[in-house]
This record gives sequence, structure tokens and C-alpha cells, in this order.
Amino acid sequence: MSTVRPSTTAASPSTARAWPPVWRALPVGGQGAGIGLVLGGLLSQEFGAAVATSLFPRAGAAGIVTLRLVLSAVLLLAVCRPRVRGHQRVDWAVIVGFGAALAGMNFLFYQSIARIPLGAAVTFEVLGPLVLSVVLARRAASWLWAGLALAGVALLSRGGLDRLDPAGVAFALGAAALWAAYILMSARAGARFPRTDGLALAMAVAAAMSLPVGVVDAGGALLNPVTLGLGAVVAILSSALPYTLELFSLRRVTPSVFGVVSTLAPVVAVAAGYLVLGQVLTLVDIGAITLVVAATAGAVLTARR
Repeated sequence: MSTVRPSTTAASPSTARAWPPVWRALPVGGQGAGIGLVLGGLLSQEFGAAVATSLFPRAGAAGIVTLRLVLSAVLLLAVCRPRVRGHQRVDWAVIVGFGAALAGMNFLFYQSIARIPLGAAVTFEVLGPLVLSVVLARRAASWLWAGLALAGVALLSRGGLDRLDPAGVAFALGAAALWAAYILMSARAGARFPRTDGLALAMAVAAAMSLPVGVVDAGGALLNPVTLGLGAVVAILSSALPYTLELFSLRRVTPSVFGVVSTLAPVVAVAAGYLVLGQVLTLVDIGAITLVVAATAGAVLTARR
């Protein structure tokens, strides 16, 4: 899943699928604590994805992502209480686009982790923000980072993509493209809606879009009390808790530091996949993921400078 950043995140790729640009109004200080909060958000996000994967036998990937989006929307609407009056038609068009990107990104990501290891899926997914940051940076040096990332991807998929599962890789790359779109739409929504109103409304749109697919795919399994309870845990781990930790972290660190620390998402995903799902990657796979992490961090630093 998943699991979006402020407008500066176009040059600062990271994991969780998150807040509008509220950081501009927040003070910066306590950088060590802020970095700890970013790491806490990553841990929550990726372990939430691992827990979601373990629930696929209960309701399928589409059913679980629907459950996550619906419960997250209910939670965000209750906490944020966004204002729905006084907005223009173009504002609502942005929210619909934002929600569509959010729903599509999460659906594709969950389909991916149903087929390939979590660490590999996240590694492919971060290519979306990476490419976006390279394009927006408009610096020749940024393309060197892109080349390093491609080397990592080639190493990860050595011997043919069927080693991983072509469909799983394709879904992850689709999620990467939608993550880049999500970043751009997040920036637009943040410019048109106060506080976290844009995110809450977009989450509601994403939930509404996902509901028919989830109902058709999972049916009555979505109403199973155990599945509902575990789905709530996934919603908290993958959405509510990471968003909250990121909000507080952005009070203490600059967006560039936030972006660099967030590039550790594939590493955290590998750990979550191993500890929760028993997914083991080879040393070559871990080396490939390290190349992508290094490339993403370099692209963030180059873009910020």
C-alpha cells in the first residue's frame, strides 16, 4: 500500500501516502526527535502493510484495501471535520483526482504485495517519486541517481522478472506512477484546502471508489467481525498513526531531512516482510534495494540543493 507528501515531496520521495503541505506553518526544532518520529511512521506504515498481506486469505487484496480506505476515511473525517461548503467546482475536481490517485495507488500496491515480497514491491514503488524528483530538479546530476536506481532494479530483477512474478512487478510500477500523480495532486489540494481538509475529503472519495470493487471481490467477508477488527488495525497502522507521526515530525525537521530519512522505506519493508511474513531476500536482493535507497536519497539531496 501503500501507504504522499507535501508539494516539496515532489523533490523528496518517501513512503507513507500522507499529509498536505502543513509544514510551512509549523516550527522546526528537535531534529533528533523529528527523525525518530519519521522512522516511527515508516515502521508503522510498512508493518501495517505486512499485517494487511497476512489478511489477504480472509478477504482478498481488493477487500482488505477497501476496508483500509473506508475505515481510514471514517477516522480522518471524524478527526479533521473538513469544511465542505464554499469551494469551487475546480476545487472538487482536484479532490476527485486526488482521491482517484490515492485509491488506484493503494489498489495496485496491494495487488503487488499479494504476488511479490513486500521489500521488492516498495523498492519498485519508490521509483515513482524518484523519477518525479529527477524530472522536477532539472539537473544533469539527478540523472546519475536515476541511473543508479535503474541498476538496482536490474539487479533486483536479474534472471528475468518471472523470478519475482511479472504481474506483481507491473502492479508495483503502476503504483509508482500513481504515487507520483498523488504527490502532485496532494500539492494542489494543499493549496486549495486548509489544514488536512483536502486529505480527509480525498480519502472519502477513494473509499467511495473502492467500495464497489471490494464488495464484489470479498462480499460478506468484509463484515466478518475478526476481519473488521484486523482491518481497523491495518487502517491505524497504515494510515492514522503514520500520518500523525509525520505531522509531528515535520514540526521538528526540514522537508529535505524528512525526505532523506523516508527513503529508508524499502529497508523497513524488508524487515517487516521478514518478521511478519517470513519473506527472505538474498544478499543480492538486499544489495539491489540498497542501491535504490542510495539513489533516492541522492536525488532528494540534489533536488533540495
